[in-house]
Amino acid sequence: MKFGMIGSGSWATALAKILTDNGNTLNWWIRNPDTIQYMEKRKHNPHYLSSVYFDLSQIRLNADIQWVVANSDVLVIAVPSAYVEEAFKQIPPELLAGKRLISAVKGILPSENQLLNEFLSGHYRFPLADFYSVLGPCHAEEVAAEKLSYLTFSGMDPVATKQIADRFHTDYLNTVVNTDVMGVQYAAVLKNIYALGAGIAHGLEYGDNFLSVYIANSANEMVGFLRKLDQGNPAGSDTHNYAASVYLGDLLVTCYSLYSRNRTFGNMIGKGYSVKSAQLELNMVAEGYNASKCIHRMNTRMAASMPIADAIYQILWEQVPALEGFKKIETYLV
Repeated sequence: MKFGMIGSGSWATALAKILTDNGNTLNWWIRNPDTIQYMEKRKHNPHYLSSVYFDLSQIRLNADIQWVVANSDVLVIAVPSAYVEEAFKQIPPELLAGKRLISAVKGILPSENQLLNEFLSGHYRFPLADFYSVLGPCHAEEVAAEKLSYLTFSGMDPVATKQIADRFHTDYLNTVVNTDVMGVQYAAVLKNIYALGAGIAHGLEYGDNFLSVYIANSANEMVGFLRKLDQGNPAGSDTHNYAASVYLGDLLVTCYSLYSRNRTFGNMIGKGYSVKSAQLELNMVAEGYNASKCIHRMNTRMAASMPIADAIYQILWEQVPALEGFKKIETYLV
């Protein structure tokens, strides 16, 4: 099983560490040739998780995405959702035939309001049976420090999914398998929105008591959305444990952790930064920003009860003052 990595940010670098620590070889697409040259000389990513050093006998770095796709059996997609379509424009559909694809994307593709599997189905006729997702709770920084973490792999076939998950299992990384391919992806989208809101609350100087109530209500709102999404599926939400790590656990760590870029971004908004200023200061993608708009659009059709997500959308996209938005959120919490 030959793996290919698409992306070179912190999460891609963490996943590359996990795969190579477990003895896998890796074809790694990195867009910038200067970064490749640096890594070939210094053996670490100069921009992300620079403490992680790689055995380059296990890795083939290449700036040609088509070469990486052609020479890999399993592709790990680990680029921010806003840049996925740009990357895939370079890949002819025939190159994806017979491949298996693991999505490490934690957002919705904004131009068409789609998850990655929906985009691939529409543009590449890529079968859902060959699509898998990998989600946390798992911060890249803790992977770099080899602190015990858990990843959940979701796929239609539990046996095939476990075969892939086993390739990522290490002494510091445990793997879990589930079959809720759509639900776990939307849970990852929603937790980034709520974490961004948790950061806003912190910036506004709300305390831990309020934050615990806010997160509990956010978890309930997320479950309501996922159950509505799953209506009509005979093997649907009644079989899913929404208190599991990939749902509730990922929400908690993203809301609380100082490693969370969404929480950090929100904290800046709460302290009075404009969206533009916060983006420049963070210098990384906070997926919750675009996700709030995508979920708002999607929910005009679904009509799930989402007052918290709606209020965060209004703060970020409709210039509602952060304190005014959270005064509104206060009235919804129980």
